[in-house]
Amino acid sequence: MILQALHGLYVRKQDELPPEGFEQKEIPFLIVLNGDGTFGDFQDTRNRSGKKLIARQFRVPKDSGRSGKNAWQSANLLWDHYGYVLCWPKSDSDADKEMARKQHGTFVERVGELAAAYPQDKGVQAVMRFLKSDEREKLLEHPAWEECRKIPGCNLSFRLSDELSLVCESDNVREFVAKSSAQDDDEDDSTTGDVEGICLVTGESATVARLHPRTPIIGAKSNAKIVSFQKNMGFDSYGRQQSYNAPTSKGAAFAYTTALNHLLAKESRQKLLIGSDTMVFWAGEKHRVEDLFADLFGEPAKENLDQTTQAIRSLYTAPQAGTPPLDHDLTPFFVLGLAPNAARIAVRFWHAGTVGETARHIRQHFDDCAVVHGPNQPEYLSLFRLLVSTAMQGKSENIPPNLAGDLMKSILAGTPYPQSLLSAAIRRCRAEREITYPRVSVIKAVLARGTRYYTSNEQEVGMALDVTNTNPGYRLGRLFAVLEKIQEEASPGINATIRDRFYGAASGTPVAAFPHLMKLKNHHLAKLENRGRAVNLEKIVGEIMDGLDDFPTHLSLQDQGRFAVGYYHQRQDFFKKNETTTNVNP
Repeated sequence: MILQALHGLYVRKQDELPPEGFEQKEIPFLIVLNGDGTFGDFQDTRNRSGKKLIARQFRVPKDSGRSGKNAWQSANLLWDHYGYVLCWPKSDSDADKEMARKQHGTFVERVGELAAAYPQDKGVQAVMRFLKSDEREKLLEHPAWEECRKIPGCNLSFRLSDELSLVCESDNVREFVAKSSAQDDDEDDSTTGDVEGICLVTGESATVARLHPRTPIIGAKSNAKIVSFQKNMGFDSYGRQQSYNAPTSKGAAFAYTTALNHLLAKESRQKLLIGSDTMVFWAGEKHRVEDLFADLFGEPAKENLDQTTQAIRSLYTAPQAGTPPLDHDLTPFFVLGLAPNAARIAVRFWHAGTVGETARHIRQHFDDCAVVHGPNQPEYLSLFRLLVSTAMQGKSENIPPNLAGDLMKSILAGTPYPQSLLSAAIRRCRAEREITYPRVSVIKAVLARGTRYYTSNEQEVGMALDVTNTNPGYRLGRLFAVLEKIQEEASPGINATIRDRFYGAASGTPVAAFPHLMKLKNHHLAKLENRGRAVNLEKIVGEIMDGLDDFPTHLSLQDQGRFAVGYYHQRQDFFKKNETTTNVNP
C-alpha cells in the first residue's frame, strides 16, 4: 500500500519529477564551455537563503550509487565532484592525487562512450574536447574556483555558453541513459541476470529490481533504503535472493523512490521533522491540505509566529471563508512516518485515509489540547512544543524514540493518545516542579480523549477551572494551588514555595504531604495582615475540601494527571481574578 501510494504520487507529478534514469541534484558550480570546447566561464549557481548558500537543483543522470574501495570505477555521466571532473585531489597526499587521477580517468572514459555514440551532439563533443585539452588550467585561475574548492566533494556539471540547459539534459543524453538502462546497484553485481516477474506495485509483468534505489532520511546513512534485503542472512525463500523476494519492477522501484525523495527533499513543504522521526504526507490529487498540513503541526517560522494559528483557523472556518469544507472531502490522504535505524529506514507508522476524516481528527486533537493560558502564550501549540515539553531538559533529542510516531498516529486516526505521553508529562512535572501550559495541554488531552473514547463515568476535565469536578485528584491539585497561594501572600518574595518541596509527594501520595501542609496553612493564614483576604482564602479551602473525607494514600497515574490540571486551572484562575476584579481579592 505504501509503495502503491508513492507510485501513484509519481504518476500524478510525472511532469515535475525526473524521468527514469534521472534525478534532481544540487549542482553548486557549472563549467560554461564554448562550442569548440574552450573554457568560457565558471558559474556559481548558489543563492543566499538566510545565512546559508543554497545551490540550484538540476535534472541530471542518476548517480551511480558507488561505495567501497572500487568506488572510483563508477563515474556519474556528465556531472560529478571535482575529483572526477577536474582531477582535483581532496588533499595534497600522494594517495589522494592517485585516487583523483583514477577517478578522472573513469569520468573521461564514461564521457568518451557517450561522445562515440553521439558524434553530432555539440554539447557532448565540447565536453570531450575540454577534458582532453589543457583548458582545465584556465578554470583553476577563475576567481570562483577558490569558493568551489572550499566545498568538500563539490559537484560540477557542464553548460554551453549559448544554451541555458545543461549538456546532460539533452535528448541524446536521455536516449543514451534509457538505452544503457543505468543500474543503481551499489553493491557487487548480480550474476543472476534479469529476472521477470509480476510487479507487486503495478501488477504487471516486468523486469524485477534486485536492489531498490536509495531514499536517505535525516539520521540515516546516505545509502539507506525503505526496501532492502540482506544477502545470505536467512531472508531468502524459494531460492529468491534480496529484493526478488518481494518483486517490484525496476520502473516501479524508480517511480516510488523518486516520489519519496521528492517529498524528503531539503526544500520540501510536505515533510515534518519531529525528534528523530521524519514524516511525509501527500494527497491522492493536488489539494490545499498539502500546504496546510505542515503549518498545522510544524514549528512556526520566526517571521510568522502565527503560522499554526492561521492554519488552524482556516481549518475551522473553511465554509465561512467561502472555500469548500474539508469534513466531507473524500480525496485520499496519506502520511508516512520514517525513522533512522542503523543502515536501514524503519517505518514508524502509515496512515491512509481521506482528507475529510483526517481534518475532523485534527480538529478534535486541537480541541482536546485546548486549555486556558496566559495572554502572551500561543493559542495553539505545535506538535514539537507538546513533545519537547515531556523531554528531559526540554531537548528534542531526549524525546522517547517511538513517542512522536505514536502521537501522530493517534491524532490522525482519532484514537486515544499513548499512555507513555501521559506518564512522560507527569514525570516532568514532578521532576522539575514546573506545571507548564504545554504539559497541562498534553495531560488534559490524554485524559479528555481517554474519558470520551472508553465511555468512562469519570468526569471529563475541561479547559478552565471547573468547581463542580469532584475527582479527588483534581480537587487536591486545586487545594495544593490554594495552599501555595496562601504561602506566597504570607511571605511575599519567598524563593521556594511548597511546590518545590512537596509537589511530588502531594500528587503521588497525598496522605504523606497534605496533613503537614494543612498545618502550615494555618500558620501562613495567621501571618496575613488583610483578614478579609485570609477569610476568602479559607473559604476556598473549605469549598474544595467539601466532600473530601480523607486524603488518599496514593493517586493513580490518571489522577496524578488530574492533580496537575487542577493545580494549573486554580493558578490560572488566581491570575484571572487579579486581572479582572479587585473586590474578590482586595
